[in-house]
Amino acid sequence: MSEPLYRDPAAPVPDRVRDLLGRMTLAEKVGQVNQRLYGWHAYERGADGHHRLTDAFRAEVAVYDGMGALYGLQRADPWSGVTFADGITAADAAQVTDAVQRHVVEGTRLGIPVLMVEEVPHGHQALDGTVLPANLSVGASWDPDLYEAAASAAAQELRARGGHVALVSALDLVRDPRWGRAEECFGEDPYLAARFTEALVRGMRSQGVGVVLKHFAGQGATAGGRNSAATELGARELHEIHLAAARAGVRAGAAGVMAAYNEFDGLPCAASPYLLTGLLRERWGFDGIVMADGCALDRLVRLAGDPAAAGAMALTAGTDLSLWDESFPRLGEAVERGLVAEETLDTAVGRVLTLKFRLGLFEDPYVKSGESSFKAKELSERLARASVTLLEHDGTTLPLPPVARRIAVLGPNADSVPQQIGDYTAPQRPGTGSTVLDGIRAAAGADREVTYARGCELVGGDRSGLGEAVALAAASDVAVLVLGGSSAREDGTRFEANGAAVVSSGNPVGMTCGEGVDLAELSLPEGQSALLDAVAATGTPVVAVLVQGRPHALPDLSGRVGALLSAWYPGPWGGRAVADVLFGIAAPAGRLPVSVPRSAAQLPVFYNGKDHGYRGYVDQPATARYAFGHGLSYGTVTYGPPTLDRTSVSAGDPRLTCTVAVENTGGTAVRETVQLYVRRVSGGSSWPRVRELRGFTGLDLAPGERRDVSFEVTAETLASVGRDLELAVEPGEFALETGPASDRTQGAPLTVAPA
Repeated sequence: MSEPLYRDPAAPVPDRVRDLLGRMTLAEKVGQVNQRLYGWHAYERGADGHHRLTDAFRAEVAVYDGMGALYGLQRADPWSGVTFADGITAADAAQVTDAVQRHVVEGTRLGIPVLMVEEVPHGHQALDGTVLPANLSVGASWDPDLYEAAASAAAQELRARGGHVALVSALDLVRDPRWGRAEECFGEDPYLAARFTEALVRGMRSQGVGVVLKHFAGQGATAGGRNSAATELGARELHEIHLAAARAGVRAGAAGVMAAYNEFDGLPCAASPYLLTGLLRERWGFDGIVMADGCALDRLVRLAGDPAAAGAMALTAGTDLSLWDESFPRLGEAVERGLVAEETLDTAVGRVLTLKFRLGLFEDPYVKSGESSFKAKELSERLARASVTLLEHDGTTLPLPPVARRIAVLGPNADSVPQQIGDYTAPQRPGTGSTVLDGIRAAAGADREVTYARGCELVGGDRSGLGEAVALAAASDVAVLVLGGSSAREDGTRFEANGAAVVSSGNPVGMTCGEGVDLAELSLPEGQSALLDAVAATGTPVVAVLVQGRPHALPDLSGRVGALLSAWYPGPWGGRAVADVLFGIAAPAGRLPVSVPRSAAQLPVFYNGKDHGYRGYVDQPATARYAFGHGLSYGTVTYGPPTLDRTSVSAGDPRLTCTVAVENTGGTAVRETVQLYVRRVSGGSSWPRVRELRGFTGLDLAPGERRDVSFEVTAETLASVGRDLELAVEPGEFALETGPASDRTQGAPLTVAPA
């Protein structure tokens, strides 16, 4: 008897999908769009040390005679409770994954492979998975090419362990730094986020991994910076700011998007026909999957009345795959009750099956071979080094001179790997990584004395450690003060049903960032501020390093610290990266992906607000402490004014070249990021923004070197969102601006005439 058409690898994918759908029962179809079992419940470790499949997993497969997707088989973290004592390590990952796949492929009627879905927030969230710097740190590198290589390496690890789909935060923006998930964003700017999102997709696709981008759409604009709160977005703000990264990711070939928890125009995103069908599929032509966020569909019961109706509501809107909820498992009932047509279910099932065919799972469902993680570790450290951002410098304190023979390393973030790797990370093996203290000790060598004191706790106002820290600082040639925040989940952390941390206003577990950890006050905690004041008062030169997952509101530190750097959450090897910059082994290269506020009271402070010419407050300026794009080097760089090869173009053919001369006028080599902004002066169909990033490039300059940097300006560069919410080049007067940061630009006028 001949093989069925869906088994024929030479047949077109749509034909294979159609053939397979025609053979499926209603229960089998429902099984393909469900992802309700936590992956760590699919296995257990026996007394002999080997893993075996659980009865819970076998029962879940039996319900639907198959399994659409299995989430987080290899996930490890405090929420899942998976540790090295019972979890899946790199050594046994392939064996366990193949056991899961074999049970489904060989033990069900149709033998449809299961889609292995894994969290890859910044590296695969699994035991022995290489941790990359958090996304906000990645954004500070302004180096999408480097990130693409790191994403490829992370995907290589994922595939070697049997994973097929990576869930990655990429679409959210830091529009309010009080939001605890700021660390998961590439920054506040849509253009910057779009470039990193497409780099992410390209890198992972190069290894055969499908990427599901989180979260669609507007989750970074929740009211008050509170997680899962309402978003008060109009359609224009959504299109101008919050859709650029998703559009770029779809264009680059993302396998799917995850619908966000927040609502848009009164409907949660997972039930929004406008977002999931009208925009994503009909206007953008997206043919991938839409996944719901964890338990999000059960929230729809409040609107729909019961779980079956909630599932029907989401399915009709365009959601294809559930996550942990109890609503999509009731889709069979929803069809039988007439709440949704079976043809609508077939469409969603078809998308899931299409992804499986595209990934080659029917031909090759099992793991091939393992790969070394050396490349990923090297790239993680390179990203960390590229993201270290010099915010303030007196011109003499750094790099640390040879005469600085006694170095005091102080502060609650100086000696903790967990506090520099961010939220959603797996447990690390003992000895993994390098803290800032480790990095400084290694770089200092035997000829320098390095002392250490914690000085204060991460949160709270306890000052019992100040005396020791002040004494060490006073006896040293320089004090390196490592402050900031932490997303490290500890043993006492409680969790929501979807894994978000539950932290009271007292922060009893010491978290100051992460999902569920939103702040009303963005200043450094009282104890850290007191430590900074006391150490600065000694007169010893101070270098302050911020290890943080959000931009903290900072006072004016000029005259109090000789240098101020942000390392963000630089990952396990971030300590070495910071030390390299401090000692001048590497030049500071990071640039701010966000604006740093003076206080939470002045929010919002993002650079690309509407250009209404507002004045500042009476009691303080409205401008950022440090502007988007800001970052210093150890040298001096000067910019000439931009020149255009055409000062007037047609909206139908707006191509031109913008060139700017950049010169290193200092005595040390620098890494400079040249930025291009567009400012609409007049014309257009809607009120313009102050300026918008539309290009950037990094270049290395030797002392005295001068280079001309050219940007090719196209329709995409000049396009804005029109009245129909489509991108178009509109006639008017523009300024093309170049410079080292959003607040230090020079412009050249450009006229765009009607087509």
